[in-house]
Amino acid sequence: MKTQYAVALAMLAGIGFGGAAIQGLHAQAKPPAIVVIDISEITDPEGLKAVPQRTDGAAMALFKDLGGRFIARTQNITALDGIAPKRFVLIAFDSMEQAQAWTNLPAQKEITAIRFKTTKSRSFIVEGM
Repeated sequence: MKTQYAVALAMLAGIGFGGAAIQGLHAQAKPPAIVVIDISEITDPEGLKAVPQRTDGAAMALFKDLGGRFIARTQNITALDGIAPKRFVLIAFDSMEQAQAWTNLPAQKEITAIRFKTTKSRSFIVEGM
């Protein structure tokens, strides 16, 4: 009879330790990050042409090594409330650090500088789930 109690107690302890380990591993996982680029107005269309008209593949080459991937990159936007932006880009990364590293790349800083001069826009990083 005592053996059955010992086995039952060992099983309960194993379940408890397993649950704690799973929670610990889950807590260590970093949430993904999403870069949002919202271009509300193009103030200098000719100046914006200084950004090479890149294919999705060429644009992805900037962030591919950092684990980035496009979620959206479009001009086809339907407003539900307010005014829709002219262009909208969403890029997902596995972590905030990777997203920040992408924004600090010299090639991306160059593109961002052109965007600042030729558009009314904003960009930011959002922590995902």
